[in-house]
Amino acid sequence: MLAPAPGRILVADPFLKDPNFMRTVVFLCDHDETGGSLGFVINRPYNQVISNLISDLDGCQLPVYFGGPVQMDTIHFLHTRPDLLGGNEVVDGICWGGDFETLVRAIHDKDIQETELRFYLGYSGWSPGQLESEMEEKSWLVTEGNQKLVFHPHYAKIWPDALLQMGGQYEQLVNYPIDPQLN
Repeated sequence: MLAPAPGRILVADPFLKDPNFMRTVVFLCDHDETGGSLGFVINRPYNQVISNLISDLDGCQLPVYFGGPVQMDTIHFLHTRPDLLGGNEVVDGICWGGDFETLVRAIHDKDIQETELRFYLGYSGWSPGQLESEMEEKSWLVTEGNQKLVFHPHYAKIWPDALLQMGGQYEQLVNYPIDPQLN
């Protein structure tokens, strides 16, 4: 199995019961042994649009996703437009952050599309060694990150599609019930 690294995706084990991460998919943006790990849950909508959270984006109806339980008073974004916004390229054209003033202008001028941008409230973070411990407990599976998963048009299909991308034995996990005792 792959090890966690920037640009990789953590797929919650079907039996992970933590309510913050049950059946989630986390795109890792940063990971190192001394600084810990940081990523965003990419398949859990926050049920708000960005204009409700940022006044500069008044009228913008782009959805916001629950990035994770850490610093729920912060907004982050991933995008595929480094030519327009800059930012830190995490993997294959997926960038984290960038020039926010340019982003606001690009949204108002319709220079960036919803398919090229995702907003997240908060983030998912692990202290040094914490994610590795969770990996040993088999809480997470790891696969390669890509635009197809990170910018998937149907958030409810990201978790099963990530497992299908892993292939083999992991494809079977798509059909596991949340609580096998109810089966």
